[in-house]
Amino acid sequence: MTALTRWDPFSETVTMRNMMERLFDEPFFQAPRLWERSEEWNLALDVTEDENEFVIKASTPGVSPEDVEITLSDNLLTIKGEMKEEKETEEKNYHLRERHYGKFMRSITLPVAVEADRIEAVNENGVLTVHLPKAEAVKPKRITIKPTVNGG
Repeated sequence: MTALTRWDPFSETVTMRNMMERLFDEPFFQAPRLWERSEEWNLALDVTEDENEFVIKASTPGVSPEDVEITLSDNLLTIKGEMKEEKETEEKNYHLRERHYGKFMRSITLPVAVEADRIEAVNENGVLTVHLPKAEAVKPKRITIKPTVNGG
């Protein structure tokens, strides 16, 4: 018996869009890796900022905190680690396999200096949250205007 597969005319468009996004996510000094299938996967991030800190949230479900390394060099924050594949003892036929395994790495250049000794990271419910307090010199300061003594 032959199985029929529904053809989606837009699936190739989505694939091309994903390849273009990967192209622009790559640093300029590296050759883009559009066509090769790599063991590395791209870590999904949310980066927010307020007047006191940057907060980075990374999706790391199933990744042990011991398998993640966070480094800061100048203003470049790097998060790298590995999602270890579960070793299976019996052969299985997968119908769908979408979870990522292998190494991941993501670097972000912060626009201002942060206080490296006050950085905190927590991994809760598969979300790695990194708090990066801004250095005092870059925080906005309010300047009070003093009234003149002679009224003029």
